[in-house]
Amino acid sequence: MLAHSYDFHTHSTASDGTLAPEVLIEKACAAGVKLLALTDHDTMKGYQALVKSGYSADLKLITGVELTCKLGKQVVHIVGLNIDADNERLTSHLQMLDQLRMDRAKAIALRLQKAGLPDLLEAAIDCAAGGQIGRPHFARALLDLKLVSDQQQAFKKYLGAGKKGDVKVEWPELASIIDIIKDAGGLSILAHPTKYNLTMNKIRYLVAHYSELGGDALEVGYPAVTPDHQKALSVLVEKHQLLASGGSDFHNPAYHWTSLGCFPGVPGHLPHVLDVVN
Repeated sequence: MLAHSYDFHTHSTASDGTLAPEVLIEKACAAGVKLLALTDHDTMKGYQALVKSGYSADLKLITGVELTCKLGKQVVHIVGLNIDADNERLTSHLQMLDQLRMDRAKAIALRLQKAGLPDLLEAAIDCAAGGQIGRPHFARALLDLKLVSDQQQAFKKYLGAGKKGDVKVEWPELASIIDIIKDAGGLSILAHPTKYNLTMNKIRYLVAHYSELGGDALEVGYPAVTPDHQKALSVLVEKHQLLASGGSDFHNPAYHWTSLGCFPGVPGHLPHVLDVVN
């Protein structure tokens, strides 16, 4: 892991991170980050709160968001950078996702009730503290009520893949997300390609389609990417004439495998997102 002066993939309490946006900014500055994108899942409320508060920090904040979508049955995440936060199409899309996530939260709460647990909806909403509500907030609610020993157990017993609280969502198609980001004047980045539990052949297929649909960049430097995987991803960046990006995918300072501005470096021979957004 290397320390960088930029970080294009971070999360705050506006989605599923544990640091409030203003605290995340302070921590990033302390870590030596000079160029930061706050890329909360399917929301820009954290960024908007920072702008409204008139934050003062010794770094440049880039507009960002991480949008959930699918290609076929595969759910993927696309980071959008340098986007117009007031773009009408993007704003409408994020409002739709707010309702989609709330409907999902209600369905999760109902399923868990049927499994013998108390109604956790309000507790999960409180844990979200005004941010996007998701399964991690139900995990925190379960932990607060001492119904599990830790959040990992919450996912293992109730919220993980195939469990009672694993409610599927009909996410938007990849093509529409790339188009929305372009409409908002932004740059699209396919996030952490090796974290979708896909074979390398399927990753190649995903990146090829992403490129054909007009995707701009591929995340190559991120926690847990192996040297072999990074070499393979670098080949795909060059083959499809994409840009390369990097970020910590920061969520929680307690996670030992990542911290703000710390992630494997992007190979120096690749064209970098830094050249476009800096």
